[in-house]
Amino acid sequence: MAGTENPKASDRLQSEHKADGILRLTLNDPGRRNALSEAMLDQLGAALADAAVDARVRVIILAANGPAFCAGHDLKEMTAGRAHADSGEAYFTDVLKRCSSVMMSILQNPKPVIAEVAATATAAGCQLVASCDLAYAAASARFSTPGVHIGLFCSTPMVALSRNVGAKHAMEMLLTGDMVAADRAAEIGLINAVVDDAELGDHVNAIAQKIASKSPVTLAIGKSAFYAQRELSIADAYDYASRVMVENMLHRDAAEGISAFIEKRDPKW
Repeated sequence: MAGTENPKASDRLQSEHKADGILRLTLNDPGRRNALSEAMLDQLGAALADAAVDARVRVIILAANGPAFCAGHDLKEMTAGRAHADSGEAYFTDVLKRCSSVMMSILQNPKPVIAEVAATATAAGCQLVASCDLAYAAASARFSTPGVHIGLFCSTPMVALSRNVGAKHAMEMLLTGDMVAADRAAEIGLINAVVDDAELGDHVNAIAQKIASKSPVTLAIGKSAFYAQRELSIADAYDYASRVMVENMLHRDAAEGISAFIEKRDPKW
């Protein structure tokens, strides 16, 4: 889907409902390298909130038009914020709070969110990839947290990054700011797999279709439980997961799924 070089603020995010319950959200501000401007954050946050309660949506694909998946925060907007009397403190606080809210809305969304990364993802753009439940990248894609190059440690991207890759790998990215190739990103767990550039869209869509065929209620229960149990001790995690399993077993979809398996038929969700 081709994007314009300088879309209006209202057109910086494209939304397409596809077959089988798949919603495709496409960052569409290639002239700004799909930066997470105020407008982009507001539109992405609103789209994710709408998708969370839209019964038509079972899986969300997050993609981008242009030469970059996402370059992170709009540094021109951020610099302009310094003109305020407080040197930008209130403005920076607000923008970072909005960005964190968008990242949390991905984690808390009952629908699985898949990143389709066809190009470079840097800083908060890398954070966006790390925040998604699954991520697949083209062989030509690159990733980095380059804040140290400009005197700004990528502290908020660090939160998502450090929860997806090992501590030493995360620190290496954060301390050096170096670009990481797609195959290396897969090795350290930032993405699920590397796909040939020409096949990326079809690959991600096939994964989305497979997930969308499952019970929406079961997916929502499981996604919420996955992120919740990671913050607990092992003993508490087992107690929590057992309660979730009981809740899941009592749900109509579990009864239907087990009956369908025993009866050798397709379940009806």
